[in-house]
Amino acid sequence: MEKAARARARRALAKEQLRTGELSIAGLIKSAQTDEAIARMRVSELIEAVPGIGPVRAAAIMAEIGIAPSRRLRGLGIHQSRSLIDFMEDKYRV
Repeated sequence: MEKAARARARRALAKEQLRTGELSIAGLIKSAQTDEAIARMRVSELIEAVPGIGPVRAAAIMAEIGIAPSRRLRGLGIHQSRSLIDFMEDKYRV
C-alpha cells in the first residue's frame, strides 16, 4: 500500500511539473527509463497534463501519432516517443 501511494504521488508530482513547465515531455519520457512509477503512467495521462488538453484531444493526438489508448510510457517504442515529443513540442510548446 505504501509503495503504491508513493508511486501515485510521484506520478502526480511529475504531471504537476509538466503542467507548470518545470519538466518537459522529453524529460518525462526519458525519466520513465529509470523511474518505475513514471514508466507505469499512461500516455494519455501525460498528454492530458498539458494545459489546454483534455481526454478528447488527448485521444485524437494519440490516434494521429499511432499510439494505442491503453499504452503506458514504458511501452512506447523509440519512434512513438520521438513522434510524441516532436508533435507536442511543435503544437503545444512543451
